[in-house]
Amino acid sequence: LVLPSPPTISPDDQQKQHTHHNTLIKMGVIKSGKVVLVLSGRFAGKKAVVVRTFDDGTAEKKFGHALIAGVDRAPRKVTKTMSKAKVAKRSKVKPFLKYVNYTHLMPTRYSVDMDLKKMVDEGDVKSDATSVKKDLKKVFEERYMNQKDLKNEKKAAGNAYFFSRLRF
Repeated sequence: LVLPSPPTISPDDQQKQHTHHNTLIKMGVIKSGKVVLVLSGRFAGKKAVVVRTFDDGTAEKKFGHALIAGVDRAPRKVTKTMSKAKVAKRSKVKPFLKYVNYTHLMPTRYSVDMDLKKMVDEGDVKSDATSVKKDLKKVFEERYMNQKDLKNEKKAAGNAYFFSRLRF
């Protein structure tokens, strides 16, 4: 019995496989407003929205990365029979804000039209993150409560997906 030898990969093909993820980024898949999944770290398995991208890196982070704002604790299920106080309590969102390498993000087909760029300023993120998170919490909770008001069907689907918990 002779087993076939494993296929050999030429150095050119290895280079193509290695840069495949980077080409996705360069094609503009990860851009502002896109819903992404965080793949590693403390917030692995959480959903986030890309606030700002840094394709060429910065002075301190010399790799492509993005500033993301995500949902650490998603709102819980709400039914018609619940009181307003209970609905308000179950609709609370715990946000997070983080700089993440592109290799640790997986873009989804959804995007949301939350304009977080104006609210999240680069200097504030590093110096006063707690106040930025409080503002994010208000924006996320207000958007969650007013999902019915969205006109664009595509954005409404992205919004519903963003606030639903990822089951795996």
